[in-house]
Amino acid sequence: MKSISRQLILAAVTVVGTIIACSNVKSNASDTAINTSKLEIEKPAQATSEAFNKYWYAGKAELTSFELEQGRYGEIHKGKAVLVYVTEDFNPEKQVKADQQRANNVPVLKLNATKKFYTGVYPYSIMTSTFYPVANNEHAIKATSSMQEWCGHVFTQLNNREKFDVHSYSYFESESDQKFSIDKEILEDELWVKLRIDPSQLPVGSQKIVPAFDVLRMKHIPLKAYEATATLNTSGATSTYVLEYPKLNRKLSINFNTSFPHDILGWTETATSGYGNSARTLTTKAKIIKKLKSAYWSKNSVKDSTLRKKLGL
Repeated sequence: MKSISRQLILAAVTVVGTIIACSNVKSNASDTAINTSKLEIEKPAQATSEAFNKYWYAGKAELTSFELEQGRYGEIHKGKAVLVYVTEDFNPEKQVKADQQRANNVPVLKLNATKKFYTGVYPYSIMTSTFYPVANNEHAIKATSSMQEWCGHVFTQLNNREKFDVHSYSYFESESDQKFSIDKEILEDELWVKLRIDPSQLPVGSQKIVPAFDVLRMKHIPLKAYEATATLNTSGATSTYVLEYPKLNRKLSINFNTSFPHDILGWTETATSGYGNSARTLTTKAKIIKKLKSAYWSKNSVKDSTLRKKLGL
Protein backbone atom coordinates (compact mmCIF):
# COMPACT_ATOMS: atom_id res chain seq x y z
CA MET A 1 0.00 0.00 0.00
CA LYS A 2 1.50 3.28 -1.10
CA SER A 3 -0.67 5.88 0.62
CA ILE A 4 0.97 8.15 3.17
CA SER A 5 -1.60 7.15 5.79
CA ARG A 6 -0.85 3.48 5.31
CA GLN A 7 2.88 4.15 5.63
CA LEU A 8 2.21 6.02 8.87
CA ILE A 9 0.33 3.00 10.18
CA LEU A 10 3.16 0.69 9.18
CA ALA A 11 5.64 3.01 10.88
CA ALA A 12 3.59 3.00 14.06
CA VAL A 13 3.47 -0.77 13.99
CA THR A 14 7.25 -0.93 13.64
CA VAL A 15 7.84 1.49 16.51
CA VAL A 16 5.44 -0.12 18.93
CA GLY A 17 6.35 -3.67 17.92
CA THR A 18 4.64 -6.19 15.71
CA ILE A 19 2.98 -8.98 17.60
CA ILE A 20 4.21 -12.48 16.84
CA ALA A 21 1.27 -14.85 17.18
CA CYS A 22 0.92 -18.62 17.01
CA SER A 23 4.64 -19.15 16.16
CA ASN A 24 5.79 -18.29 12.65
CA VAL A 25 6.84 -21.29 10.57
CA LYS A 26 9.03 -20.70 7.53
CA SER A 27 7.91 -22.49 4.40
CA ASN A 28 9.79 -23.60 1.31
CA ALA A 29 6.59 -23.70 -0.72
CA SER A 30 6.50 -21.73 -3.95
CA ASP A 31 5.04 -18.24 -4.03
CA THR A 32 2.21 -19.24 -6.34
CA ALA A 33 -1.30 -18.39 -5.17
CA ILE A 34 -4.77 -19.09 -6.50
CA ASN A 35 -5.23 -15.44 -7.38
CA THR A 36 -2.87 -12.56 -6.63
CA SER A 37 -4.89 -9.67 -8.03
CA LYS A 38 -4.47 -6.49 -5.99
CA LEU A 39 -6.95 -5.28 -3.43
CA GLU A 40 -9.05 -2.31 -4.40
CA ILE A 41 -8.77 0.34 -1.68
CA GLU A 42 -12.16 1.93 -1.17
CA LYS A 43 -11.27 5.07 0.83
CA PRO A 44 -8.30 6.77 2.52
CA ALA A 45 -6.68 5.01 5.44
CA GLN A 46 -7.81 5.95 8.94
CA ALA A 47 -4.86 6.76 11.20
CA THR A 48 -4.64 4.76 14.42
CA SER A 49 -4.55 6.59 17.74
CA GLU A 50 -1.86 6.43 20.40
CA ALA A 51 -4.32 4.58 22.65
CA PHE A 52 -5.00 2.04 19.89
CA ASN A 53 -1.30 1.39 19.28
CA LYS A 54 -0.55 1.08 23.00
CA TYR A 55 -3.38 -1.40 23.53
CA TRP A 56 -3.15 -3.53 20.40
CA TYR A 57 0.62 -3.56 19.80
CA ALA A 58 1.73 -4.56 23.29
CA GLY A 59 2.65 -8.12 22.28
CA LYS A 60 -0.53 -9.68 23.64
CA ALA A 61 -3.91 -10.81 22.37
CA GLU A 62 -7.24 -10.00 23.97
CA LEU A 63 -9.12 -13.11 25.12
CA THR A 64 -12.76 -12.88 26.21
CA SER A 65 -14.89 -15.81 27.30
CA PHE A 66 -18.68 -15.95 27.34
CA GLU A 67 -21.43 -18.15 28.74
CA LEU A 68 -23.37 -19.23 25.66
CA GLU A 69 -27.01 -20.23 25.27
CA GLN A 70 -27.22 -21.29 21.65
CA GLY A 71 -30.47 -21.79 19.75
CA ARG A 72 -30.34 -24.95 17.63
CA TYR A 73 -32.93 -27.55 16.54
CA GLY A 74 -35.73 -25.64 18.24
CA GLU A 75 -34.08 -25.67 21.69
CA ILE A 76 -31.50 -23.76 23.72
CA HIS A 77 -28.17 -25.52 24.28
CA LYS A 78 -25.59 -24.32 26.81
CA GLY A 79 -21.96 -23.85 25.85
CA LYS A 80 -19.05 -21.44 25.79
CA ALA A 81 -17.84 -18.83 23.30
CA VAL A 82 -14.44 -17.13 23.08
CA LEU A 83 -13.44 -14.03 21.10
CA VAL A 84 -9.71 -13.75 20.39
CA TYR A 85 -8.57 -10.40 18.99
CA VAL A 86 -4.96 -9.91 17.97
CA THR A 87 -2.99 -7.72 15.56
CA GLU A 88 -0.66 -9.20 12.99
CA ASP A 89 0.95 -8.42 9.64
CA PHE A 90 -0.88 -9.82 6.63
CA ASN A 91 0.43 -10.64 3.17
CA PRO A 92 -2.14 -8.94 0.87
CA GLU A 93 -1.25 -11.01 -2.20
CA LYS A 94 -1.23 -14.51 -0.74
CA GLN A 95 -3.79 -13.34 1.82
CA VAL A 96 -2.19 -15.17 4.72
CA LYS A 97 -0.35 -14.16 7.89
CA ALA A 98 3.04 -12.75 6.86
CA ASP A 99 6.08 -14.77 7.89
CA GLN A 100 8.39 -11.79 7.59
CA GLN A 101 8.46 -7.99 7.38
CA ARG A 102 7.66 -6.58 3.92
CA ALA A 103 6.91 -3.05 2.77
CA ASN A 104 3.52 -4.08 1.42
CA ASN A 105 2.36 -6.04 4.47
CA VAL A 106 -1.03 -4.89 5.74
CA PRO A 107 -1.55 -4.52 9.50
CA VAL A 108 -4.79 -6.30 10.42
CA LEU A 109 -6.83 -6.82 13.54
CA LYS A 110 -7.76 -10.49 13.46
CA LEU A 111 -10.74 -12.02 15.22
CA ASN A 112 -10.92 -15.74 15.92
CA ALA A 113 -14.47 -16.31 17.19
CA THR A 114 -15.24 -19.75 18.62
CA LYS A 115 -18.40 -21.41 19.88
CA LYS A 116 -18.67 -24.83 21.50
CA PHE A 117 -21.94 -26.44 22.61
CA TYR A 118 -23.64 -29.82 22.72
CA THR A 119 -26.86 -30.82 20.99
CA GLY A 120 -27.94 -33.93 22.84
CA VAL A 121 -25.09 -36.44 22.73
CA TYR A 122 -22.94 -34.77 20.09
CA PRO A 123 -20.82 -31.60 20.14
CA TYR A 124 -20.67 -28.58 17.86
CA SER A 125 -17.39 -26.70 17.37
CA ILE A 126 -17.45 -23.48 15.31
CA MET A 127 -14.65 -21.07 14.47
CA THR A 128 -14.69 -18.00 12.24
CA SER A 129 -11.52 -16.02 11.47
CA THR A 130 -11.75 -12.49 10.10
CA PHE A 131 -8.75 -10.44 8.94
CA TYR A 132 -9.67 -6.75 8.90
CA PRO A 133 -7.25 -3.87 8.06
CA VAL A 134 -6.57 -1.53 10.98
CA ALA A 135 -6.64 1.25 8.35
CA ASN A 136 -10.42 0.72 8.36
CA ASN A 137 -10.61 1.66 4.68
CA GLU A 138 -11.75 -1.54 2.96
CA HIS A 139 -13.60 -4.77 3.54
CA ALA A 140 -11.98 -7.68 5.38
CA ILE A 141 -9.12 -9.03 3.31
CA LYS A 142 -10.11 -12.58 4.17
CA ALA A 143 -12.68 -14.50 6.23
CA THR A 144 -12.88 -18.22 6.91
CA SER A 145 -15.28 -20.37 8.88
CA SER A 146 -15.46 -24.02 9.86
CA MET A 147 -18.04 -26.08 11.69
CA GLN A 148 -17.56 -29.60 13.03
CA GLU A 149 -20.06 -31.98 14.55
CA TRP A 150 -20.51 -35.75 14.50
CA CYS A 151 -22.40 -35.76 11.19
CA GLY A 152 -19.45 -34.13 9.42
CA HIS A 153 -17.78 -30.79 8.89
CA VAL A 154 -18.04 -27.77 6.57
CA PHE A 155 -15.63 -25.02 5.59
CA THR A 156 -15.95 -21.63 3.88
CA GLN A 157 -13.22 -19.24 2.72
CA LEU A 158 -13.77 -15.76 1.28
CA ASN A 159 -10.95 -13.78 -0.32
CA ASN A 160 -11.22 -10.08 -1.08
CA ARG A 161 -9.91 -9.64 -4.63
CA GLU A 162 -11.56 -7.98 -7.65
CA LYS A 163 -14.76 -9.45 -6.20
CA PHE A 164 -15.36 -11.65 -3.18
CA ASP A 165 -14.04 -15.08 -4.22
CA VAL A 166 -15.64 -17.88 -2.24
CA HIS A 167 -14.62 -21.51 -1.77
CA SER A 168 -17.19 -23.58 0.10
CA TYR A 169 -17.06 -27.24 1.12
CA SER A 170 -19.70 -29.35 2.82
CA TYR A 171 -20.59 -32.97 3.49
CA PHE A 172 -24.19 -32.22 2.39
CA GLU A 173 -24.85 -33.25 -1.22
CA SER A 174 -27.00 -30.18 -1.89
CA GLU A 175 -24.10 -27.91 -0.84
CA SER A 176 -21.03 -30.08 -1.63
CA ASP A 177 -18.00 -28.29 -3.21
CA GLN A 178 -18.54 -24.80 -4.63
CA LYS A 179 -16.37 -22.03 -6.05
CA PHE A 180 -18.02 -18.73 -6.96
CA SER A 181 -17.71 -14.95 -6.70
CA ILE A 182 -20.11 -12.34 -5.38
CA ASP A 183 -20.16 -8.55 -5.48
CA LYS A 184 -18.51 -6.83 -2.54
CA GLU A 185 -20.96 -5.99 0.21
CA ILE A 186 -20.67 -5.59 3.97
CA LEU A 187 -19.74 -8.78 5.82
CA GLU A 188 -21.42 -9.24 9.18
CA ASP A 189 -18.29 -11.01 10.42
CA GLU A 190 -16.11 -7.97 9.62
CA LEU A 191 -18.37 -5.66 11.63
CA TRP A 192 -17.27 -7.38 14.86
CA VAL A 193 -13.74 -6.10 14.12
CA LYS A 194 -14.67 -2.72 12.66
CA LEU A 195 -16.56 -2.09 15.90
CA ARG A 196 -13.35 -2.52 17.90
CA ILE A 197 -11.42 -0.02 15.75
CA ASP A 198 -13.98 2.78 15.51
CA PRO A 199 -17.67 2.13 16.26
CA SER A 200 -18.58 5.59 14.94
CA GLN A 201 -17.76 4.24 11.46
CA LEU A 202 -20.18 1.32 11.66
CA PRO A 203 -22.76 1.37 8.86
CA VAL A 204 -26.28 2.41 9.90
CA GLY A 205 -29.62 2.52 8.10
CA SER A 206 -30.66 0.25 5.23
CA GLN A 207 -27.76 -1.93 4.12
CA LYS A 208 -26.94 -5.03 2.13
CA ILE A 209 -25.07 -7.40 4.43
CA VAL A 210 -23.71 -10.93 4.08
CA PRO A 211 -24.80 -12.65 7.33
CA ALA A 212 -22.29 -14.39 9.59
CA PHE A 213 -20.87 -17.49 7.96
CA ASP A 214 -21.91 -19.80 10.82
CA VAL A 215 -25.49 -18.51 10.58
CA LEU A 216 -25.59 -19.22 6.84
CA ARG A 217 -24.32 -22.75 7.50
CA MET A 218 -26.76 -23.55 10.29
CA LYS A 219 -29.68 -22.20 8.29
CA HIS A 220 -28.47 -23.80 5.03
CA ILE A 221 -29.11 -20.62 3.04
CA PRO A 222 -27.04 -19.17 0.16
CA LEU A 223 -23.97 -17.09 0.88
CA LYS A 224 -24.98 -13.70 -0.45
CA ALA A 225 -25.99 -10.25 0.77
CA TYR A 226 -29.44 -9.78 2.31
CA GLU A 227 -31.37 -6.61 3.06
CA ALA A 228 -30.78 -5.44 6.62
CA THR A 229 -31.28 -2.45 8.87
CA ALA A 230 -28.44 -1.38 11.16
CA THR A 231 -28.73 0.89 14.20
CA LEU A 232 -26.21 2.10 16.77
CA ASN A 233 -27.57 3.02 20.19
CA THR A 234 -25.53 4.54 23.01
CA SER A 235 -26.71 4.67 26.61
CA GLY A 236 -23.93 6.01 28.80
CA ALA A 237 -21.11 3.52 29.26
CA THR A 238 -22.73 0.84 27.10
CA SER A 239 -23.54 0.86 23.40
CA THR A 240 -25.50 -1.62 21.29
CA TYR A 241 -25.15 -2.32 17.60
CA VAL A 242 -28.22 -3.96 16.10
CA LEU A 243 -28.68 -5.74 12.76
CA GLU A 244 -32.14 -6.80 11.61
CA TYR A 245 -32.74 -9.03 8.57
CA PRO A 246 -36.50 -8.93 7.79
CA LYS A 247 -36.49 -11.75 5.21
CA LEU A 248 -34.43 -13.99 7.49
CA ASN A 249 -36.54 -13.23 10.56
CA ARG A 250 -33.30 -12.56 12.43
CA LYS A 251 -32.07 -9.84 14.79
CA LEU A 252 -28.54 -9.55 16.21
CA SER A 253 -27.63 -7.16 19.06
CA ILE A 254 -24.00 -6.69 20.10
CA ASN A 255 -23.39 -4.96 23.44
CA PHE A 256 -20.02 -3.25 23.97
CA ASN A 257 -18.32 -0.61 26.08
CA THR A 258 -18.78 2.84 24.59
CA SER A 259 -15.27 3.93 25.55
CA PHE A 260 -12.06 2.55 24.03
CA PRO A 261 -11.15 -0.29 23.56
CA HIS A 262 -14.86 -0.89 22.91
CA ASP A 263 -14.69 -4.41 24.34
CA ILE A 264 -17.66 -6.67 23.74
CA LEU A 265 -19.86 -7.47 26.74
CA GLY A 266 -22.20 -9.96 25.10
CA TRP A 267 -24.78 -10.42 22.40
CA THR A 268 -28.25 -11.73 21.65
CA GLU A 269 -29.52 -13.21 18.41
CA THR A 270 -33.23 -13.84 17.87
CA ALA A 271 -34.11 -16.09 14.94
CA THR A 272 -36.12 -19.10 13.85
CA SER A 273 -34.55 -22.36 14.99
CA GLY A 274 -35.45 -25.92 14.10
CA TYR A 275 -37.35 -27.50 11.25
CA GLY A 276 -40.96 -28.50 10.64
CA ASN A 277 -43.03 -28.88 13.79
CA SER A 278 -40.01 -28.20 15.99
CA ALA A 279 -39.33 -24.78 14.45
CA ARG A 280 -39.72 -21.85 16.82
CA THR A 281 -38.28 -18.41 17.46
CA LEU A 282 -35.47 -18.56 19.99
CA THR A 283 -32.97 -16.09 21.39
CA THR A 284 -29.32 -17.06 21.57
CA LYS A 285 -27.49 -15.26 24.39
CA ALA A 286 -23.83 -14.72 25.25
CA LYS A 287 -22.77 -13.11 28.54
CA ILE A 288 -19.18 -12.19 29.36
CA ILE A 289 -17.29 -14.35 31.85
CA LYS A 290 -13.79 -12.89 31.79
CA LYS A 291 -11.47 -10.76 29.66
CA LEU A 292 -7.71 -10.87 29.82
CA LYS A 293 -4.65 -9.94 27.75
CA SER A 294 -2.17 -12.72 27.08
CA ALA A 295 0.50 -13.91 24.65
CA TYR A 296 -1.50 -17.13 24.61
CA TRP A 297 0.53 -18.75 21.80
CA SER A 298 3.41 -19.16 24.26
CA LYS A 299 1.15 -20.53 27.01
CA ASN A 300 1.08 -24.12 25.81
CA SER A 301 2.42 -26.14 28.74
CA VAL A 302 0.37 -28.13 31.23
CA LYS A 303 0.91 -25.49 33.93
CA ASP A 304 -0.59 -22.83 31.65
CA SER A 305 -3.98 -24.56 31.85
CA THR A 306 -4.65 -22.32 34.85
CA LEU A 307 -5.43 -19.59 32.32
CA ARG A 308 -8.42 -21.64 31.19
CA LYS A 309 -9.71 -21.56 34.75
CA LYS A 310 -9.29 -17.80 34.81
CA LEU A 311 -11.40 -17.63 31.64
CA GLY A 312 -14.01 -19.94 33.13
CA LEU A 313 -13.44 -22.56 30.44
